[in-house]
Amino acid sequence: MTTRFDDALATIMEDRALVVVRAPSIPDPAALADALVAGGLRAVELTFTTPNVLDCLRAASSSGAVMGAGTVMTGDQARAAIDAGARFLVTPGLRPDVAAVAHERDVPVLMGALTPTEIMAALDLGAAAVKVFPAKLFGPSYFGDLRGPFPDVPLVPSGGVNVDNAADYLARGAVAVTAGTDVVPPATVAAGLWDDITARATSFVHSLSR
Repeated sequence: MTTRFDDALATIMEDRALVVVRAPSIPDPAALADALVAGGLRAVELTFTTPNVLDCLRAASSSGAVMGAGTVMTGDQARAAIDAGARFLVTPGLRPDVAAVAHERDVPVLMGALTPTEIMAALDLGAAAVKVFPAKLFGPSYFGDLRGPFPDVPLVPSGGVNVDNAADYLARGAVAVTAGTDVVPPATVAAGLWDDITARATSFVHSLSR
């Protein structure tokens, strides 16, 4: 039987990307999510740094996107996000309480890590994939180095990924990449410029095949 865990993770792996939205406001979360889906990015992460993020997740649950919650710091936030419709969770670092809730509710967690020691700790906590953050600190070549000791670990770079380097991260061993302000500039999101966001998403998706 296909679970919510399998469905969300499969979408990210198939698209080889997800998009993280950090904005001071999201006037129409469902329209934003559908604009990203129209551009080829089906997995959308809304973060707890956005005001009223739980309301945004509920509103976007009617969209065609696989919605997730990011910057999840506590078990209570994890539960609230899942109840609001999040189908995957993302943390900035190692968060055992979040991992426990994700396991309990059968929702994948992409756990933040940077060093080999942190990556191993994330795996021990049951991370479905490891979000290497901030990826721009070491760049795509770092993923080639990590592939030596971690050939089968799903690594997802976040922070500084854009149309110019996304394909390089994938070529060096990342299983997917995280699109950010390159696709969803906060001002563009706040202004509700959905056609522009679809165009940006389309360009990002095309860049993955370079």
